[in-house]
Amino acid sequence: MSTDVGEFVADLDGGLVEEKLSRILSDVAGAVIDHNAAGEVILKLNLKRLAQSYQVVVNHTIKYTRPTSRGKVTEDESTSTPMYVGEDGKLSFMQENQHALLNKKGQVQENV
Repeated sequence: MSTDVGEFVADLDGGLVEEKLSRILSDVAGAVIDHNAAGEVILKLNLKRLAQSYQVVVNHTIKYTRPTSRGKVTEDESTSTPMYVGEDGKLSFMQENQHALLNKKGQVQENV
């Protein structure tokens, strides 16, 4: 199974990237209409392996240019999120096939 993009974006920086991207898209679109000039929104993702694990660090940058009445405003912000890489390269915030820590009786599992 491949990465669920909606879930992936929602997991970035604990949901803050999705929230910021939503606000920025609306702000830029409104400014494009108000000032009859082009705007731009860029979501840049860089992935790097985290040590010798099945994790990567996803560095994410949102950069945007919003037109104004006398020019434009440009801003960018970068953060990062560690993610697990599962079967077929599926990215997720939680590890796939994570074993239960406790058994049905509430005792610590020995084979974890």
